[in-house]
Amino acid sequence: MENEATILHADLDAFYASVEQLLNPELRGKPIAVGGGVVLAASYEAKAFGVHGGMPGRKARELCPQLLFVGGHFEDYQRLGDAAIRVLGDYTPLVERISIDEAFADVAGTAHLFGPPVDVARLVRKRVREELGLPISVGVARTKHLAKIASQVAKPDGLVVVDPAGEIAFLHDLPVELMWGVGPVTRQKLADAGIRTIGQMAELPGKSLERLVGHAAGEKLSALAWNQDPRVIETHQRARSAGAQSALGRRPFAEHIYRPALRHLADRIGSRLRAKALAGWTVTVRVRFADMHAVTRAATLGAPVAATAILAEVAETLVRQVRRDHPEERAISLLAISVSHLEKQPLLQLELPLGLGDEPLRPGTRIGRGRWTADRAMDAVRDRFGWEAIGYGSVMLEAGRSVPEAFRELAEKDL
Repeated sequence: MENEATILHADLDAFYASVEQLLNPELRGKPIAVGGGVVLAASYEAKAFGVHGGMPGRKARELCPQLLFVGGHFEDYQRLGDAAIRVLGDYTPLVERISIDEAFADVAGTAHLFGPPVDVARLVRKRVREELGLPISVGVARTKHLAKIASQVAKPDGLVVVDPAGEIAFLHDLPVELMWGVGPVTRQKLADAGIRTIGQMAELPGKSLERLVGHAAGEKLSALAWNQDPRVIETHQRARSAGAQSALGRRPFAEHIYRPALRHLADRIGSRLRAKALAGWTVTVRVRFADMHAVTRAATLGAPVAATAILAEVAETLVRQVRRDHPEERAISLLAISVSHLEKQPLLQLELPLGLGDEPLRPGTRIGRGRWTADRAMDAVRDRFGWEAIGYGSVMLEAGRSVPEAFRELAEKDL
């Protein structure tokens, strides 16, 4: 079975926009975008004009004057995404969901029930279209990496099967940006070096790739360029981190912009951690500037935390570091926070008031205990009356200016 293409990657096409067109037939065939100030998702008709997720709404309208903006039906996204993944589960128990609208499946050993992998892929596509009314693209290959690339090549609404005998030839003709781990910054570095295809990357001599993109990324990309991907389907993944991000469009790199946004993100992450009785030792922030260049900063704390206020204050400190280190940057387009090195929430170890400078950031101090108590009280109210029933003042006042939280929560791929 090792030399057979048995791994499927199924990816719903332009999912959020496709759901909106499904719910409102008058939108079908028209360029639409979910969002407003920022494009959260775009239909293929809008993508043809260059509109894409994360783009400021003003820019999108300039590219496509007839663009229609619609609000999100977030419960329908969850419902239909779940239903599509269940279709995969009807053909194999080995399903690894990696987001609301995509999943891997390994159909090795099911041929006696449903036929070869390509037949399963056709059945999945047919059922999702007929039962849910949504287009879905499927890639079939020998490895997860290649199956994901194949599903991208198959878009929109297609099926691509990569024969193991021709997988290197298939892979090497493709652009580097189809690879996992090649984002805009890495793609530009490779383009500056004259590398535009995966084949050109694969043929780089010695340590050339590592010198361009760094040691760890270079080793990984070099292996993937030759389709060396030993990862198997993981049906139950333990959360390694919890994160959230906010697309801002183009906003001034100023405290009155980033502080409420960071508190909003910390509120979401903290509540999810507490709901799963988790806490994390390391807080990382990511700041993306207007030119799409991004930097990260991280801090490892003296105790694992899940309190909203602590997460927010650590994140604010890290973003201020970024601002000091990059005084030339005047605008930001995205903020992200993640909490890693997670563990089950330990019993609270009480601490004496020793007057240390980091006492507000330590869960066991008087201030830390007070913050934890306030968070748990808000969690209880939200569990009973809904998320909007209570919250931090700075977060609630900014809620109308941010990306709809239901969309962000569905789009996150952790926890």
